[in-house]
Amino acid sequence: MWTFLTAWQTLPFTVALGVMTLIALAEAIGFFFGSGISSALEGLFPESDISVDAGADGHDTLGALLSWLRVGEVPILILLVIFLTSFGVIGLALQSITSDALGFLWPGWIAVIPAFLLSLPTVRGLGGVIGRIMPKDETSAVSRDSLVGRVATIVLGTARNGSAAQAKVRDAFQQDHYVMVEPDNDGEEFPQGKQVLLVRRAGGTFFAIGEINENLLN
Repeated sequence: MWTFLTAWQTLPFTVALGVMTLIALAEAIGFFFGSGISSALEGLFPESDISVDAGADGHDTLGALLSWLRVGEVPILILLVIFLTSFGVIGLALQSITSDALGFLWPGWIAVIPAFLLSLPTVRGLGGVIGRIMPKDETSAVSRDSLVGRVATIVLGTARNGSAAQAKVRDAFQQDHYVMVEPDNDGEEFPQGKQVLLVRRAGGTFFAIGEINENLLN
């Protein structure tokens, strides 16, 4: 078993499970000492300056992917642990099945492709389950309609008519939410870092205006 886990063909999956274990240990230690890495990830990841060479459409695609993966609905740390676990387990399982059936292991760079692709729907599915059973004081507790009338900041992409960008908005309980935003006025654009006022919601998209009363920014 140890030979299988440390073979170069299976090493990416063993490392993923190892990193997941280290994250769990670090979070457990942080719990006892009053700090952890989850809050750092929650604050850093959504606002990080992700550079995508695909231009505005690339940013919008990335924002849609993050939304599909439940980023903003479920804490980043939980999603990361789900991904690392599923990637590691799926990869090792695929290599084990291949070894038993064909007598060899796929090269690591080939095996990571199906493992990665199969991990994404796993993250979405398990993230959705966790999001539904999370305590009521988590970020998804308040009604999304209650966010209308609040100021949001564009954190990923550029919001255009028909092309939403991701924004961060804080509710009345000082909890952050990550929502998809489009301009409410035709021809208006909101670049990353722009503060906007959410004026209405249609389905999963909020519509906003760029002119904000200064009193709302305080």
